[in-house]
Amino acid sequence: MDTVNQIVSVNIKRIRNEKKLSLDELSRLSGVSKSMLAQIERGDGNPSLSTLWKIANGMKVPFNVLIDRQKEPFEVVRISEVDPVLENKGAVRNYSVFPDDINRHFSIYYLQVDPGNAWQAEPHMKGTVEYVTVFRGSLEITVEGQEFILNQGDSLCFKADVPHAYRNISDTTVEFHNLLYNT
Repeated sequence: MDTVNQIVSVNIKRIRNEKKLSLDELSRLSGVSKSMLAQIERGDGNPSLSTLWKIANGMKVPFNVLIDRQKEPFEVVRISEVDPVLENKGAVRNYSVFPDDINRHFSIYYLQVDPGNAWQAEPHMKGTVEYVTVFRGSLEITVEGQEFILNQGDSLCFKADVPHAYRNISDTTVEFHNLLYNT
């Protein structure tokens, strides 16, 4: 995971090159010394908030552009590097693989549920639909009192803005993906 200084370094250099600005020109436009700009672009500097504002204003870009993590044409998520949200003293592990953002309208989770464990989910935002696919074990999902049994390879789609629950009904850890789509 990149530090904020590394992100800022990459963004300033990229934007400066896109705008075809030399370090001298950016220094003149921003009021930040050329040596400080070079240090920041190398990732060696620890720029203050006011310095970053000067650079953003000098390049005529919104401040958040300097601290935004660039979206790559691909994104690899390694579960071993994701801290799960725990339920039932760690017997339910929910890994946020692709969290929702304002432009995505969906999120994907990888869940592991130890044998004999269950939990009641709160209704999600109005219009949310869940898509569940089981990869290992057997999972019982209850939606508004109706029970569905999913085994390895089975999937279920349901409106998730109502009470619903999950329960591992197998003697092995259940593993499944849960995609939440927000309309």
